[in-house]
Amino acid sequence: MNKVKLISLFAVMCAGVIVSPAYSLDLSLTDAIERITRESHDLKKANANLDKAQATLDATNANRWFKLDGSASFMNMVNIENLSESKKIELPPEMGGLISESLKDQSVAIEIPDNIFQAGLTLTQPIYTFGKIGNAVKSVKSALKMAESSQEMTRRAVRYAAADLYWTAKMTDEIVRLSEKDLSNARTAKNKLTSAGRANRSNLLKIESDIISKQVNLAQVKFNRDTAHRMLKIMAGIDVNESLTLTDDFPKTFAALNAGELKTTPEWEILGEQVNMYERLARSQRANAYPTLAATASYTYSSMAGDAGHLFDKKGSQSAYWGLALQMPIFSGGLNRANATIEAMNAEAARQELAQSKKITSEKYNTAVAQYDLLRENLASLEQARDLAAKTYTLSQNRFASGQTSAVELADVSAGLYQLDVSVLQMKYNLLMSAETIKKLGE
Repeated sequence: MNKVKLISLFAVMCAGVIVSPAYSLDLSLTDAIERITRESHDLKKANANLDKAQATLDATNANRWFKLDGSASFMNMVNIENLSESKKIELPPEMGGLISESLKDQSVAIEIPDNIFQAGLTLTQPIYTFGKIGNAVKSVKSALKMAESSQEMTRRAVRYAAADLYWTAKMTDEIVRLSEKDLSNARTAKNKLTSAGRANRSNLLKIESDIISKQVNLAQVKFNRDTAHRMLKIMAGIDVNESLTLTDDFPKTFAALNAGELKTTPEWEILGEQVNMYERLARSQRANAYPTLAATASYTYSSMAGDAGHLFDKKGSQSAYWGLALQMPIFSGGLNRANATIEAMNAEAARQELAQSKKITSEKYNTAVAQYDLLRENLASLEQARDLAAKTYTLSQNRFASGQTSAVELADVSAGLYQLDVSVLQMKYNLLMSAETIKKLGE
């Protein structure tokens, strides 16, 4: 008896395992945006460019501060006449009073140490550069702001793309549901037709043809759904074999945006700072024709010996100085002026690009706002038409089951209802993406 109970319990457990639903990852719109943002190579590149701009600013700022250079050298003087000995100078007896009385009328040899060691430090601090360093630093600061705005523009573009992927996948889910319902309604109509007695052959052939076409359509929309889900998984860094459940639904209603006038965008900020950057570079190039005033100081230690092993036996000589240095460029062949002209022309080109961007982006923004308002006004009417089509299909289906209408009329009403359902979905998708476009451009 106990053995029978154990077998029954095991069978129940196996059945529970078989019927339990497969694991599915719940994914909301917020989660999808976070995942895609984290996986975005474009955003990683924008972050790297921002770090590079910050490093460039640090490098340019370093030119403001003092530089300390050190040097060390060792030399061995070679006596060409006798390589094994150091250089000597013979003083003739005629030197007279230059030598002591004890050495009078004798030759004197003076040995010159052939090992020389020198080490020194030099410090230079710029005092005034007439704008060469200052304008260069300001231009890099503009480049840093451009990198920050570029990062923000990339982040908005990634968010827009993520929302597009999510709502596209969600729309394909809904279209699959509508297609399954449409196919189920056609099969129900056929069952009612055949259960009422001997069916009209033309109606039966038509309804069977509709069922086949709806099956083909269902297969196609399922393929579209799988494709949309796979693309969403790839961009979000999710295993393509993992099942997804999109938890956010299309809104029932859409609130008014109350969007104001577009005043600035990351793209405008980039182009505006680009103008500033080129203008500051032009001033920096002009300043290359002006002098540079700097404070300088130096210390040098030197030691000499006939043998390298005795260079540091005695205290060597030391010297130091400090003062001001003025470097004045005299002639550069017009290079500074030419470089300044190039940067000024770059600034003008960026200024024209900014003016054009303001016109085009403002038009895109206003169009998106107008489209949102128009779609929002038309959504209620389209949903009302869809509800009427649903009622018409119910009436037509009942009449078809009682033989009062043809399969052709039923198919037309069914197709109209299906198209209106898809149109409502498409309009909701367009509303959501219009709102995302407004956020992308002017949030």
